[in-house]
Amino acid sequence: MHRLRLLLALLLAPALTGCFASGGAEGPSGDAKSGSRLRVALAFPPAENLSPYGADATILSRLGVTESLTALDANGAAAPALASSWRQVDGRTWLFTLREATFQDGTEVTPAAVAASLTHATEASPAPAALSGVTLKAAADGSTGVRITTGNPDPVLPLRLSSPSLAILAEKGYDEKGAADPVGTATGPFEITEVTGTTSATLDRYDEYWGGRAQSAGVDVKFIADGTARAAALRTGQTDLAEAIPVAQAASLDKATRRETATTRTTSLLLNAGKGPFADPGLRAAARRAVDTSALADGVYEGHADAGAGIYGPAVTWAEGKRKQPAGRARATAPDGTKVTLATYDNRPELPEVAQVLKQQLEKAGFVVRLEVREYSRLESDALAGKFDAIVLARNTLVDTGDPVAVLASDFTCDGGYNLAQLCDKAVDRAVAGAEGVADTAKRQDAVMTAEAAILGTDAVVPLVHQRVITGVGTSVRGALLDPYERTLLSTGTRR
Repeated sequence: MHRLRLLLALLLAPALTGCFASGGAEGPSGDAKSGSRLRVALAFPPAENLSPYGADATILSRLGVTESLTALDANGAAAPALASSWRQVDGRTWLFTLREATFQDGTEVTPAAVAASLTHATEASPAPAALSGVTLKAAADGSTGVRITTGNPDPVLPLRLSSPSLAILAEKGYDEKGAADPVGTATGPFEITEVTGTTSATLDRYDEYWGGRAQSAGVDVKFIADGTARAAALRTGQTDLAEAIPVAQAASLDKATRRETATTRTTSLLLNAGKGPFADPGLRAAARRAVDTSALADGVYEGHADAGAGIYGPAVTWAEGKRKQPAGRARATAPDGTKVTLATYDNRPELPEVAQVLKQQLEKAGFVVRLEVREYSRLESDALAGKFDAIVLARNTLVDTGDPVAVLASDFTCDGGYNLAQLCDKAVDRAVAGAEGVADTAKRQDAVMTAEAAILGTDAVVPLVHQRVITGVGTSVRGALLDPYERTLLSTGTRR
């Protein structure tokens, strides 16, 4: 396992800057009855009833509710979580050894329970992004082992299993149709005890957590889509932690409460290549030519972002030196008043402003643009159904698995579960499939960038900016986990 982790660290470590801490307590857990409660303001209300199989997965992992078999360490390598160790048996088989742990309903984390949980994930529809293009079977192996077999060799399976969408839940967390419910059935240091629609949630400390009792007695969560309101809540002492502070509000916070983290998040313009005006490659090319990314990085983001260079930004440090120029792009055709609908969401407050600038740029090029802005939870289903001509999306390219191939498979292949661009291109599918099977460090990186070039060549995605995220952290808060993959926020050592 040591050699595998070293290989994956070299392959996938993006040498990120910014504050990051791995999970676990940052000191003695203290008296389990004495901790105060944390107040947290999150930007994204639940969009799928807190199912781990979609966008809500990171809500659960950030709040310390769910865990997967593995996690990501600060270098982007697979680290132990519910699995204490693992080894590769052969090209398609891995054996994971479980640590002693219990679910929040009091039942034990057994190999049979873990295998059943992973099986539910493989049967989910749509499939979790981490499993896009991947088939696997999980089975109990003795009293502590889980044997996982993949359809094809998967050299980054330990990374894949770190995905928040592959969280392990107790048997009672699944209904007869396979729907997953993490309330009281997960394994993390905090247990959901109450959910009030899309407005709030209450979490209590899970005292039997395998990693030690949390120093906070619980967490009171408010879902506040308005970024100005989140900043105001922190500034006035109504919350202890506020995620995704708008660039425009950053200066309003005391410097001691403002944390900027370099992330692997890229904001892109996705053009609907499946139907509507942008099914025409020439019009996609015209839209791409109309976009001025420097105006967005310097203007909208006020220097807190870098102009779009590709699907992977400067935080993935190996990417720039291996980036290949897209080939075979279509010749741009004149829009001549073509009407398009451009959509985005306001949970990340810069996005509507980005969309407004893009609207002006596209209209200057000859398009007629209707702008639609919603909250993300009311946008996602229509976006997945291809009901918009274009979408402005902020996407962490390594959040699903830590493997850079995963976002390409889920977002840009014919069978991808998060293909908002509705792209289905045989050359792209071949390039992504080719990258998925490569284990050698340098060769896998090369294959990833070949696939990126194939995707960019379709003009279905126009990278706009690579973001840095601003988090509001109260001066009394200790142990907040600000990681570049945006998977974590709270753990046993987070307290005030």
